[in-house]
Amino acid sequence: MTHFGIVCPPVSGHINPMTALGRELIQRGHRVTVFQLPDVAAKIIAEGLEYCTIGESDHPIGSLPESITQLGKLSGLAALRFALQAIEKTTNAVCRDAPQAIQARGIEALLVDQTEPAGATVADYLDLPYVTICCAMIINREPTIPPIFTAWPYQTNPLACLRNQFGYALFDRLTQSVQKVIARYRQQWQLKPYQHYDDSFSRLAQISQQPPAFDFKRKALPQNFYYTGPFRSPSPQVIPFPYEKLTGQPLIYASLGTQQNTKAELFNQIAAACEDLEVQLVISHGGGMDEASIQQLPGSPLVVPYAPQYELLAKAQLTITHAGLNTVLDSLSHGVPLVAIPITYEQPAIASRLEWLNVGEVIPLNQVSVSKIKSKIEQVLGESVYKENAVKLKSSIHHSGGVKRASDLILQAITARSTLVS
Repeated sequence: MTHFGIVCPPVSGHINPMTALGRELIQRGHRVTVFQLPDVAAKIIAEGLEYCTIGESDHPIGSLPESITQLGKLSGLAALRFALQAIEKTTNAVCRDAPQAIQARGIEALLVDQTEPAGATVADYLDLPYVTICCAMIINREPTIPPIFTAWPYQTNPLACLRNQFGYALFDRLTQSVQKVIARYRQQWQLKPYQHYDDSFSRLAQISQQPPAFDFKRKALPQNFYYTGPFRSPSPQVIPFPYEKLTGQPLIYASLGTQQNTKAELFNQIAAACEDLEVQLVISHGGGMDEASIQQLPGSPLVVPYAPQYELLAKAQLTITHAGLNTVLDSLSHGVPLVAIPITYEQPAIASRLEWLNVGEVIPLNQVSVSKIKSKIEQVLGESVYKENAVKLKSSIHHSGGVKRASDLILQAITARSTLVS
């Protein structure tokens, strides 16, 4: 038995796939402890994993929801900058608190989210083996792959590569404060400094929940990189849903995730776009709307704070989304095409892949209108090519191995303590 520790960002888009991975390892006889901020303790325990607090001194109870509420009011680069300020703070908390907590719990190996590079530095300091887990879009750099915070299309010409190079330089500038925190601790702990962001990725194995088909054409991934498809397993938490209220009309599922759920006006536009269509709209607002806002929505959408997303999408014909990776992968796992309205983070890059694969349509946030949303809904539902391509992605996802394949790879890498070559 191995006692694994998990280090990842304190948000659902990362915690949910990580806890699914943790449950799979527990079922195989291992222990898994998540090192996280106090605000997510209840969620982690409810998901069936052990929990250990870090960051309590500067992340008291209530601070994370407050930060997410502020973030929900922003979009684009403003949201990215705000998030990076929060990441700088959590990076310091991980480096400061995690080493002692990990040692006290007797952790033998770490699963480190690719977007939480402080976890890799802690692993190096404690001389623990670790595997990089890519819960978000993979950020491994290549000249022809646009940075994940852009909507730039995939192109291989020299001008596009120059554009990408500029984008990566901008990313380095934006993340400079985070890298300075890591550099300070690596110097303090007498560790070799990172020359590039990619230096924080595991030399044992790097595992992504993207299926291989849901990416641009890559040529320079390391030998220890694996696409396994979404990390999903049945959660102990049962989310109630009024299935008896489904009418049998074509179902459109709309969700803006858990960090952009306060955009009531966008939900209002989505509802208005569906009002005159022969469909049933289900809105999962993630706790971001009050009853007064719900009552003001046009038409008669079925509105819930949270939905059993994966199960509900099995009944859907279309997803309207902010292009969060988990919602996109859940939709494509059921062969459901999408209309995407990317807001921030890697959502523009995810949306660009939806267009590239022709499994959906994209509306830039600054071009959103009721008529535009309605037009895109009618286009995606009316043209069979979107559904056909989504079904192809469904097949790719189901053959990728998912959480079981990811767990196999983790155990092989940790047992061998050497690079796992694909």
